[in-house]
Amino acid sequence: MPKYVAFLRAINVGGHTVKMDYLRSLFEGIGFASVETFIASGNVIFDSKAKNTKTLEQKIERHLLAELGYAVTTFIRAPSELTEIVDHDPFSKAELNASGPALYVGFLTDKPSNEAKQKVLSLSVATDDFAVQGREVYWLCRAKLSESAVSGALLEKTLGTPATFRNINTVRRIAAKYS
Repeated sequence: MPKYVAFLRAINVGGHTVKMDYLRSLFEGIGFASVETFIASGNVIFDSKAKNTKTLEQKIERHLLAELGYAVTTFIRAPSELTEIVDHDPFSKAELNASGPALYVGFLTDKPSNEAKQKVLSLSVATDDFAVQGREVYWLCRAKLSESAVSGALLEKTLGTPATFRNINTVRRIAAKYS
């Protein structure tokens, strides 16, 4: 049975607190197997017989809306896709290894248009740099996230689509454990 990772937007932020055992039970209630959560930021790993990730995303979103009372945009990736994401090197090793910078991965439902890509790339400044590959946006933040002129909300607005961001270390740990 295929394994999937769901990256959920709006879990344990903005006053929407969800306990991980409850979140696991919600996924089990949909009929998914081997449900696990990874840290309390809306990362759910599960097995499903389904092959169409768009259908899975919609099914999860409908169920979470009904159970939680608010929209939870869902971004599904297979473990093999996570391996490709963490193996992609959009920035130099020297820059990534310098003290201070943090790399975030933004998950999108679809590949952004060329126009949207160019708009995101135009947000690059001394503290923030961006790269787009497939359905992911890579954000190199050279300052504290709270000190950046860019935010997840600004990136979503620029892209014209919802996104959810995770630190690359979280993505690496999930990929290492499930790939």
